[in-house]
Amino acid sequence: MGRWLRALWRLGALLWHVLHGLWLVGWRFPRWSAEQQQAQVQAWSIALLACAGIRLQVQGQPALQGPALLVANHISWLDIPVLHAARYCRFISKSDVQNWPLIGTLATAGGTLYIERSSRRDALRMVHDMQAALVQGQVLAVFPEGTTGDGRQMLPFHANLLQAAIGADAPVQPVGLRFVDAQGATSFAPSYIGDETLLGSIWRTLCADALVAQVHFGAPERAQGRERRAFSDALHARVDALRQSL
Repeated sequence: MGRWLRALWRLGALLWHVLHGLWLVGWRFPRWSAEQQQAQVQAWSIALLACAGIRLQVQGQPALQGPALLVANHISWLDIPVLHAARYCRFISKSDVQNWPLIGTLATAGGTLYIERSSRRDALRMVHDMQAALVQGQVLAVFPEGTTGDGRQMLPFHANLLQAAIGADAPVQPVGLRFVDAQGATSFAPSYIGDETLLGSIWRTLCADALVAQVHFGAPERAQGRERRAFSDALHARVDALRQSL
């Protein structure tokens, strides 16, 4: 009963925090500079983790400034706020997210770029847009697995979007993500795969005790003449090593 009461308390805090985020987006964001907006997105994400009872633990040094492309393994719906809390970045996300109630509004305000994954033409457009953003000195982030995994073994990387970093000659920073419990063992409470529902994943997360979101930033690297598939395979190995070292 105690765990359920705590989860309900966290759920109420989380809902209030989401509503506060929507108010900020509607009333405050238009008056803020881009730098102020980015700082607020990071602060809001840190507070969201606190509402859910999750502690953030960061190893390594995130890119201090752009251009940079972050590539990370994908475990949960929490991965985006976790990375935002560690270092503001603009995510590349499937176009469906833009139309999700509440979440779509917040994602758009956070600077998300949307792609229609089933369209090759839209993938080419996204590579062009990402390359332009990198040339402008922005920090972007992608989950090259394309979908969430089970946290045990990583899925293969899709290499297409890495062409943007190659074209802009921008550094790519591998990032390993992991969720652990109070004993330091991998926690699968935040997982969101297969037939699992988002609501079920959120409820398991809120019921969990002393969750820690671990983020391990590796050393940035450039393609240095490698074609994107070879570069993608090397980054996959780096991310896998980083998440397993947590």
